[in-house]
Amino acid sequence: MENRPNSTTVVGFTLLPSELIHYIIIRLSLPDIFHLKSVNKFITSIISDHDFLRDYNLRSSSSTWLFVYKKRWHRDPLVIHGFTRSSQRWFKVMIGDILKPVIPPGEDLYFLTASGNFFLFALNCSREVISVNPMTKSVKKIPHSPLGPRGTSSWRRSGIKLLAGKSGVGRFRFLFAEMVDGSPTLFEYDSWTNKWKSTVAIERIINLSCVDNKDGKHIFLSASNGPRRSVVISVGLDTSEPVVVQPVFSGVVEDEDLAVGFGWGSVINRLHIYGDGRMLIVRSGPESVEDANRGIRVVKVVELWGLGSNGRQWAFVSRVPNGLIDEIKKPYGVMMGCLEEREGVIGAILMSNFEGVWDINWLSFDLEKSTWTLESLPEFKMDGSNMAGVTFSSGLTIC
Repeated sequence: MENRPNSTTVVGFTLLPSELIHYIIIRLSLPDIFHLKSVNKFITSIISDHDFLRDYNLRSSSSTWLFVYKKRWHRDPLVIHGFTRSSQRWFKVMIGDILKPVIPPGEDLYFLTASGNFFLFALNCSREVISVNPMTKSVKKIPHSPLGPRGTSSWRRSGIKLLAGKSGVGRFRFLFAEMVDGSPTLFEYDSWTNKWKSTVAIERIINLSCVDNKDGKHIFLSASNGPRRSVVISVGLDTSEPVVVQPVFSGVVEDEDLAVGFGWGSVINRLHIYGDGRMLIVRSGPESVEDANRGIRVVKVVELWGLGSNGRQWAFVSRVPNGLIDEIKKPYGVMMGCLEEREGVIGAILMSNFEGVWDINWLSFDLEKSTWTLESLPEFKMDGSNMAGVTFSSGLTIC
């Protein structure tokens, strides 16, 4: 990893009072901590202390990371790029050496999602799903779900969820929603039992105003989405009974076409991004006749919608201010995104590509303050690379 601290700086750092050292280190991201740990035994003893591990893991698990997987050639090393607000720079999470023994040469990987220390990948050739834990350097092949082998195009980001167990437990749960014979169905895999279970969601009127995502006890998985109607599965983590909600979109629809999660700007001007019972509507259009002929678009309006109190309709929440739109208003030909709610803050990633160059924008909406912010991201070079997955996640923890 880059920017390794030199030994002289570390020695001077260790002369500080131990309480101050503890205060400083606990606010560092995990890659920085590993750098310090590798060059000084005194700092290693602090990091290995039980109280430090407890405090750090609690703090890290509540932070928000952005992880991006890009690739150029099969021979390139497999790397996950991560960013967190506390560091203001990109880190590399090396997974190539971990995957070499289990991934056949030429296999095409797609990054599905992440949670805690677990990263989930779909393998396009073998049509399998694997989890990677870079902290324990372990790989786990997940058995095929009851639906059988699936290619990367079968997985919809808004319909999946990875839930990591408590730090040090080494357990995770993988859930996804799918329409099976016309019925919204929840599939759940538990790494402890290494087994799947499937449950057909029931239709029932529920009071979503009582559901607070801050408690982390409810999740919403998108089973299907259309221009006017969506099918969402709501499941409480303390119950095995998934419930169907079918919100209707009553907003203005210029046409019946829309892109979901990933869209070509030259074809469709309306992109919907779903996640955690929310919907981000990105409306784009050409700036000139020449741009329209070349298939070039710019973002013009971004709206946030959420499930109504009874789950029967999408309810308007907020619109991104024009000032922020001007900051992200760049020409693009392709756009993709992801959406996640964490502790009362909704994060949305918009990744656009223009003539081979990718641009990343991280928008945040504070539900309590009803304010939008645009996160400042350091430069991330992706020229000539293929985008193979982007996701939000909780922070890495020390095992």
